[in-house]
Amino acid sequence: MVRTPSSIISFIRHSSAGARFDPAGQLRNLTTESKDGDCGGNYRDVINEICLITRRRPRWEHTLLSEFPSLNFSDPLLFHAYLKHQNNAFLSLRFFNWLCSYCGFSPDQSSCNALFDVLVDAKACNAAKSLLDCAGFTPEPSSLECYIRCLSHGGMVEEAVNVFGKLKNVGFCPSLATWNASLSACLKTGRTNLVWTLYELMMASDVIANIDVETIGYLIQAYCNDNKVSNGYGLLRHILEDGLCPDNTVFNSLISAFSREEEYARASELLHVMIAKGLAPDIFTYQEIINGLFKRRKNLEGFRIFNDLKDRGYLPDRVMYTTIIKGLCDMEWHGEARKLWFEMIRKGLLPNEYTYTVMINRYCRIGDFDNARKLYNEMCDKGYEETTVTCNAMISGLCFHGMTDEAQRLFEEMSQRGIVCDIITYNSLIRGLIKKGNLIEAKKLFNELLVQGLEPSTSSVTILIKRLCEDGDTQEAIRLWKDMVSRNWEPMVSTYGYIVTGLCEQGSFTEAMEWLFEMLNKKLKPRKRTFETLIQCLLKNDKLDDILVALDLMLTIGYTLQKNTIESLVKKFDEKSFNFAGTCLERISERN
Repeated sequence: MVRTPSSIISFIRHSSAGARFDPAGQLRNLTTESKDGDCGGNYRDVINEICLITRRRPRWEHTLLSEFPSLNFSDPLLFHAYLKHQNNAFLSLRFFNWLCSYCGFSPDQSSCNALFDVLVDAKACNAAKSLLDCAGFTPEPSSLECYIRCLSHGGMVEEAVNVFGKLKNVGFCPSLATWNASLSACLKTGRTNLVWTLYELMMASDVIANIDVETIGYLIQAYCNDNKVSNGYGLLRHILEDGLCPDNTVFNSLISAFSREEEYARASELLHVMIAKGLAPDIFTYQEIINGLFKRRKNLEGFRIFNDLKDRGYLPDRVMYTTIIKGLCDMEWHGEARKLWFEMIRKGLLPNEYTYTVMINRYCRIGDFDNARKLYNEMCDKGYEETTVTCNAMISGLCFHGMTDEAQRLFEEMSQRGIVCDIITYNSLIRGLIKKGNLIEAKKLFNELLVQGLEPSTSSVTILIKRLCEDGDTQEAIRLWKDMVSRNWEPMVSTYGYIVTGLCEQGSFTEAMEWLFEMLNKKLKPRKRTFETLIQCLLKNDKLDDILVALDLMLTIGYTLQKNTIESLVKKFDEKSFNFAGTCLERISERN
């Protein structure tokens, strides 16, 4: 960023707005001056020569004074002449800085304002801001209004809003076009909070009486971005009642917002309003409608609208094709998805990284790894980088089809090629290894995940605890459970059940009953299968007192017993001459 030397600050402080110059100096340095202010004669030739030198010579600052020893470089008129003949804003700023630093140039209000206007016209908003901050002068209100548009164009929306405040303090109100330009810029940069700040300033100014449908459209979009779609919808209804109608962008924002909130009836209503108002819904409007349908799993309806659009002459873009292809893959309409893939390419819409990932994922899900690899290599050959998302699709598919060795090789290749392994990578591979029975590697990978500072998914922890319990290592499962709970992990109900079952099968009946009571104390409802497994284990080990407690809890919850379980209980009670057998069986029969 070009910055004005701090030395000019002291110059400005010691100079009045209308600084006086030495008339003799002017006469010595000027030959003639035309009525329109253009310097004539030899002086104009000298200025043109200086402009040429500063454009072409890299280090002109070291030689310019010696080349023109009789020229008064501190004369503000010289700078104005240079500014007029030099068509490069940044060279003008560089020349200005040089004059201030080496020539005793004391810039007046007029010089600063002229340079400021040149920088603003050139859209050099950072340089203009630097000049404004360092020089400490106050530009004309009209210049500041142009500066607002410059800042808005450059995305410096916060600074633009501050300038609105300065203009308010001096009683100057910018045009509505300037307000609208800044509102639009705030939306583009995601600063909806500044939209409302600007609106408050508008409310306090005269411009509020002249706000148009464009202004209101920006407010509606801001409501949508702030997830206040009902407010935006209400504002739309209000202006429609007044006979005004915003453009497609506003309707698209509302349709998109309603789709995010799954209020698809509203989105459909807006589509019909557009048509009734003579607005032709564009491809982006239909994109939001189709997206909403696919999110509601109304894939057939979304696919129908897509085909209808093509029949009516619309040209779907790559994003829409990708959306439909993914929806068809989710429906397992793989043949239709493949047809659309080739149709898209025939129309000149080249797949991007996400489109490739959708198709790669589709091939992996159906076990067609040859085609998946082919597309993967094609994607890389076309210059798209190998990404975590694409590799995850491959690893997930390989694990799903039991090809964990290949999944592990790809996992190792990711690290070698500098591709980040995220939580999805680890979770997919851990579940695949456990499914394949490779518990040692799964535990190793799980510990590596924790070391990386990643948070495992609930399903990954649950399946690991389940497998540990099934392999008779329930105490290790409990240690893992406690460690994860200390990390704010929320265990599933089934996780408790696996531990209860595991404890029973290793003979730790007292501990199993404690886990069962802990579940109930936490208002968790054990599965029926957990009770049945617990009762069978207790039955085998003649734990009849515990059986009665478990039975009472089970029946109180509302579960029933299978006939063979009742027969086994009767037989066991008879064998042991259990005193309360008759009473117990009576309760079982009543509740069952």
